[in-house]
Amino acid sequence: MGQIIIDPLTRIEGHLKIEAMVEYGVVKEARSTGTLFRGFEIILRGRDPRDAQRITQRICGVCPTSHSTAAALNLDSAFGIAAKIPGNGRILRNLILGAAHIADHILHFYHLSALDYVDIAALGKYEGKDPTLNSVKDFITRGELGPFITRYNDDFRLSQEANVELAARYLKAFEMRRKAQEAAAIFGGKLPHNIGIVPGGVTAIATVDKIASFLWRLNELRDFIDNVYLPDVIKVAKAYPDYLEIGAGCKRTLSYGVYELETTEADLVRRKRLFKNGLVSESLELEPLDISKIREEVRNSWYAEECAGKPTEGKTIPTPHKEGAYSWIKSPRSDGRVCEVGSLARVLATYVGGDPRMRELVDGALKVIGVSAKALFSTLGRHLARALGAKFIADSMPAWLLELKPGEPAYIDYEVPEESEGMGITEAARGALGHWIKIKDRKIALYQCVVPTTWNASPRDDHEQPGPIEQALAGIKIKDEKNPVEIGRIVRSFDPCLACAVHLLSPKGTEIGRVQVC
Repeated sequence: MGQIIIDPLTRIEGHLKIEAMVEYGVVKEARSTGTLFRGFEIILRGRDPRDAQRITQRICGVCPTSHSTAAALNLDSAFGIAAKIPGNGRILRNLILGAAHIADHILHFYHLSALDYVDIAALGKYEGKDPTLNSVKDFITRGELGPFITRYNDDFRLSQEANVELAARYLKAFEMRRKAQEAAAIFGGKLPHNIGIVPGGVTAIATVDKIASFLWRLNELRDFIDNVYLPDVIKVAKAYPDYLEIGAGCKRTLSYGVYELETTEADLVRRKRLFKNGLVSESLELEPLDISKIREEVRNSWYAEECAGKPTEGKTIPTPHKEGAYSWIKSPRSDGRVCEVGSLARVLATYVGGDPRMRELVDGALKVIGVSAKALFSTLGRHLARALGAKFIADSMPAWLLELKPGEPAYIDYEVPEESEGMGITEAARGALGHWIKIKDRKIALYQCVVPTTWNASPRDDHEQPGPIEQALAGIKIKDEKNPVEIGRIVRSFDPCLACAVHLLSPKGTEIGRVQVC
């Protein structure tokens, strides 16, 4: 039996190690290892609860707006104001988060994953007159291939013309990401770590000028999603149909739902949201979300056994020499079951939940590709879900802008309680994100974050059930063990964020492999 080790797997956020045991060209077993330690819960102890709003954004430079939103909802809950947020505050939070999510979706496909399918080095043969493409051609022909040549790949299937077209869009996507970030900053104040979203609402005041500025950028983004992003994903899916059949994983998804459509309901689980919450199985049945059944397990994680339990009971005690453990990621489970989180989970919960717009989007895309809804449980199914999710968000935002009442408050004041508990659940682009807090003597006594990649890249749990990425790799065929392109494509479809899952310190004895594009 052979062993494939990719350490680190690049074009993701942070350092992830993947080990695969291969027999006769088939992966029999895989291990997902987070190689750094996240200690934000330790940093937050004893601090003013409001510090969580600022500090947790520093967990990640890619999805800080999602952490900002989760922290705000968490503190709203703890401060007893969850059902009192002004309408403008709710809408502005949605707009800031939505713009950040659109930027993240574009980033994931074009700049983190496209190199798995698009041969950008094809620009070396470009004969056109586009100045931007010619500048990249000059760069490539000088032998500077590092940013564009992957460590593993000899399976490019697009034509020369299609490769050049998608290479041009790879470059265009940088501009579109910038416009999405600019849109988020209009109401968020700045990025990547916004100062607009706070407990009680948003500090910004909606004005006609700001609304128009946001809408101008949004219209460009909608055009890009409709005419570039979504068609490109479909084009890749048609060229690589086998990746609509592999990398399915656990075939059970979990969504917290996101983008609040009302704030009069204090219970975040029951609150109406644009993307629905719930669990979806392979049979495409929607099961209600029950937060009380979520528990983190640590048998194979470098944490003390007392760190296991519900987030409200969570502890963070690093144990770097724990026998048998192999990751700094914990293993979240819902009622003991492995669940995948992310755009696929959000889209499926909303689709199976009967939303007519989502059903039309999904069914239309699947018809063009020529597959059924069950093909969404796959490597390229995840990419398609993100593109459809981006369109669903962008198409919802113009109506939100029209609901804003210029000049009216978007924030209410509050008092920090002597003792309280709170919970904030939302969705990062990568999936379900939860923050939990306990306050004593007006200080943080406990703060726990359960992030998307903690779910997706989790190691085996207390019952030795592999995590979603580990399951997605098991059973796949590796054409060439010295060129395991299949592993990179499947893992990157989950868009792992190790900064979120394990962030902060490098314990003694932990080595990180030489960084190289894989």
